[in-house]
Amino acid sequence: MKELLAEIDKLQKEINAMRPLSPRTLKQLKEYYCVGLTYSSNAIEGNSLTESETKIILEEGITIGGKPLKDHYEVIGHGEAYNYLYTLAKKEIFTEDDLKQLHKFFYRRINEEEAGEYRKEAVFISGSHYPMPTPKKVPVLMKDFIKNIKSVGGKRHPVEYAAMAHKEFVFIHPFIDGNGRVARLLMNLILLQKGYCLAIIPPILRMEYVKALEKAHTDDKEFVQFIAKTVRETQKDYLRLFKG
Repeated sequence: MKELLAEIDKLQKEINAMRPLSPRTLKQLKEYYCVGLTYSSNAIEGNSLTESETKIILEEGITIGGKPLKDHYEVIGHGEAYNYLYTLAKKEIFTEDDLKQLHKFFYRRINEEEAGEYRKEAVFISGSHYPMPTPKKVPVLMKDFIKNIKSVGGKRHPVEYAAMAHKEFVFIHPFIDGNGRVARLLMNLILLQKGYCLAIIPPILRMEYVKALEKAHTDDKEFVQFIAKTVRETQKDYLRLFKG
C-alpha cells in the first residue's frame, strides 16, 4: 500500500506541475469528469444509460427515447450534485448539511419529500450479511461520523481518508436511496479538497468494488487499496489527456 500511495503522490506532483490551468481548460476538465463520474456512479447502481447518452443528457438536455425517466433524473441530479462539489471543495471540511444538500441535488426529481432528509424506514442491502442501522440511530450516527472522520483526515493519507469516509458513510446508509452515489461524491469531495484527482470506479469493476466494500466491515485494507487504484488510473488518464 505504501508503494501505491507513493506512486499516487509522484503522479500528483507531475499533475500539479502543470498548474495553474487556463479557465477554459479547467472548464473542459470539469465537464469531462462530470460525464465520467456521473455515468460510472449511476451505472454501478443499475442505471441503463450509456456514457454517450449520459453526455447528451448533461450537455444538451436531450431525452433518450426508450429509457426510463428515473434514469434521466439520476443523470441530471448527479450532474448538479457534481457541480456543487466544486463549491464545497473551496472549504477545508464538510458538514452534515453539505451531505444532505448533495443528496437533495441528486434525489429531488425522484422524490422531493425525501431528498436531503434522513430515512425514516428500515433499509436492506441485498447480498450483504450486515444489517443497516435503524432509522432512529441515523441522526446520532451521522453526527458521530462527522466528528470522528475529521480525526482520520489528520492521521491518514488523503486517499485513505477519502476511502474510509466513503466506507463509513455507506455503513450508516442515512438516506432511503442514493447512498452509494452520495458516498462516492463525498469521497471525491475530499480528494478535491486535498488537491487530488477524482476516484472513478468503472462499472466493469462493480463486483470487485462491492466485494471489497462488504469485506471492509471487518477489514478495510482491500477496499482502501481498491479506491487508491482508481485514483491512480484517473491520474494516468489526466496525464494522457495532456500528453496525448
